[in-house]
Amino acid sequence: MTDSLEFLFSIDVANTLGEGVQWHAQSNSLWWTDIHNSRLYRFDWQSRSLQHWPTPDRLTAFGILSAEPVRLLASFASGFALYQPETGDLSWIAQPETGKPSNRFNDGRVDRQGRFWSGTMQDHGDRAPTGTLYRLDETGVHSVLHDLTIPNALCWSPDGKRMYNADTPTGQIRTFDFDPERGEPGGARVFAEVPRGKPDGAAIDSDGHLLCALFGGSGVARFSPGGALTALHDLPVSQPTCVALGGPNLDVLFVTSATEGMTEQQRKDEPMAGHVLAYATPYRGLAECTPDEARIPK
Repeated sequence: MTDSLEFLFSIDVANTLGEGVQWHAQSNSLWWTDIHNSRLYRFDWQSRSLQHWPTPDRLTAFGILSAEPVRLLASFASGFALYQPETGDLSWIAQPETGKPSNRFNDGRVDRQGRFWSGTMQDHGDRAPTGTLYRLDETGVHSVLHDLTIPNALCWSPDGKRMYNADTPTGQIRTFDFDPERGEPGGARVFAEVPRGKPDGAAIDSDGHLLCALFGGSGVARFSPGGALTALHDLPVSQPTCVALGGPNLDVLFVTSATEGMTEQQRKDEPMAGHVLAYATPYRGLAECTPDEARIPK
C-alpha cells in the first residue's frame, strides 16, 4: 500500500452533505450536490469558476444529459425527475415511495448501459432497513434490492458485469454478478470490509479497482477487483462522502465531504470539512456514464 496522493486544492463550499460528485468530460467540469441544502454545483476546470443552483427538492443523485443547457436525470428526495436548473423546469417521472413518508432517496448512478439507479433510506427516526434500490429504464421503475438502511457505493466494473453496493451501517461493500442486458444483479456476496469508518460513495478506476470514501474514517480506501485493500489514504476531514476521478487526464481524485452532525469544536478542528478536496493520484479514472434518453420512460 505505497500509492500516495498529492494535495492540489480545495473548493471551499462548506457543504452540509456534499455528495454525488462526478466528472463530466464533455464540459471539462466537476459536478456535485449538497443534499441537505438543496443545491447543485458545477466547477469549471479551466477557469476554476464555480456555479451553483438551488434545487426544488433535495437533490441526491443525478446523471448529466447535457451541460449546455444543463439537463439532468435525477433522484430527488421524493423521486425520479428530469430537471433543468437554469430554468427551474422539473418533470417528475416516478415517485415510488409516496407511501413511505419517512423515506428519501440517497445514492445513485448511471450504469454502463445508460440506465439510472438510485436507492432510498429512512430519513429520520430509528434508521430501520426500509430502503430499496431502484432501476429506472424504458419500461418504468423497478425495485431491485430491498431492506436497505443507507444504500451507498453504487458502481459497476469496467466491463459492466459486476455491480457493487454497500449498506453503509454494515461496514461492508457487496458485489453482484450483473446481467448488462437485463439490468439484473445476482449472486450477492461480500466484496470487502472497510478498514475504518463506514463505506459511502465509491467509484471504479481504469484498473477495475474500487475507491471508496470512508465516512467517519477520515480517508479513502482502494480495493483490488478481488477485494484486497491496496491503498488507504488519510484525509483532513472525518466525513468524506463520495469520490470521483476527473480532470483532463482523469487522474485527479475529487472527494466531497460533510459537516452534518459536527459540533462547533469539530468544525474548528477540521477547517476543510464540507469542502471538495482535489488530489493528484497515480490512478486513472473511467468516463462517467451518461443517461441514455431512449431508456427514460415516457
